[in-house]
Amino acid sequence: MLSFSEFGSPNSQTPPLLIVHGLYGSGRNWGVIAKRMADTRHVITVDMRNHGHSPRQPTNSYPDMAGDLAGVIRNIGGPMDLCGHSMGGKAAMALALAQPDLIRRLIVADIAPVAYGHTQAMFIDAMRNVDLTRVSRRSDASEQLAAAGVDPALQSFFTQSLDVPNKRWLLNLDVLEAEMPNIIGWPDGLTGPFDGPTLFLSGGASDYVTADHRPRIKSLFPAARFAKIPGAGHWLHAEKPRDFEAALRVFLDA
Repeated sequence: MLSFSEFGSPNSQTPPLLIVHGLYGSGRNWGVIAKRMADTRHVITVDMRNHGHSPRQPTNSYPDMAGDLAGVIRNIGGPMDLCGHSMGGKAAMALALAQPDLIRRLIVADIAPVAYGHTQAMFIDAMRNVDLTRVSRRSDASEQLAAAGVDPALQSFFTQSLDVPNKRWLLNLDVLEAEMPNIIGWPDGLTGPFDGPTLFLSGGASDYVTADHRPRIKSLFPAARFAKIPGAGHWLHAEKPRDFEAALRVFLDA
């Protein structure tokens, strides 16, 4: 079972909201948005496999991640609304296509159901090269990441997955590196469709979801709607948290 945190109380008027983080993240990254959304609904954030406090597994495929999410939903009680960002968005889509009865409304944040050509492996190298013996606070790790050329916003993001007292990363870097082709890819055999209400919410300055992706998206998610947050990049929920929260509320409460 994945490690998860709960915010707010069950509300008979609104379904629970499950939030799924992206690569190198954790449920902790979503704590502020989860607490704010919990004013009207029960919100659950998870640590995905090989991330945070969830179990270490030999694979990080989307069918496996979808199965993990299904286990959380069944444990708490569904169906649920589901919001996933990047890798978490692909896992959310995979679950919606494979087990649509578990999902009411779906929000996919800045990712499409396609294989991407870029890799994120350079960040694994940057994290591996942090000398943890010289880290007594997160800022020490941030300084080393900065020296490796990592963007300031990503320094803060990555160091949230640092266990400073035990001087270790809360990420299974070896498996994530080995599974990178699956993580940036998209599995065969997920034909769907998922007919439920679906919002593809993208950063206005991001190129992760383009007009070229729309035919593929609509074939799998016929009810898909599209929206952008102006001025936000791929990390739209961190860059524009209030705008992201507002978009979630409008869609989920429709």
